[in-house]
Amino acid sequence: MRAIIYILLGLIFGVAMYKGEAASWFRIFEMFNFDSFHMYGFIATALLVGLPATQWLKRKGKDIDGQEIRISPKSRSITRYLFGGILFGLGWALVGACPGPIFVLIGAGVKAMLLVAISAILGTYLYGLLSNKLPH
Repeated sequence: MRAIIYILLGLIFGVAMYKGEAASWFRIFEMFNFDSFHMYGFIATALLVGLPATQWLKRKGKDIDGQEIRISPKSRSITRYLFGGILFGLGWALVGACPGPIFVLIGAGVKAMLLVAISAILGTYLYGLLSNKLPH
């Protein structure tokens, strides 16, 4: 039953991203050129929903199954966040989509995003293999 709820929430998320044009390459291009507020407004809305929800979960201390939620303290090293952010931004600019819209675009019939999704999954797998050898 829980899987069905997650699938429905994912579908709602995908429809919202598609209808809100957050999966539009043109909107992302506008954002990176600072030509439009549209995407910044979409991201700000996500923050306005996500931050209070995260704080509520941290205060509650348990997830939906009653398991303890443990959020590790952040590292003080800014280098790793700069490097990761630059890689993420370059990938986003290169393909015109961050990870969420990749699947939205596949659902909308953009077949080229299949290659992007496969590459993202392989990159994540490769990171998992190499993570203990990388500086963190």
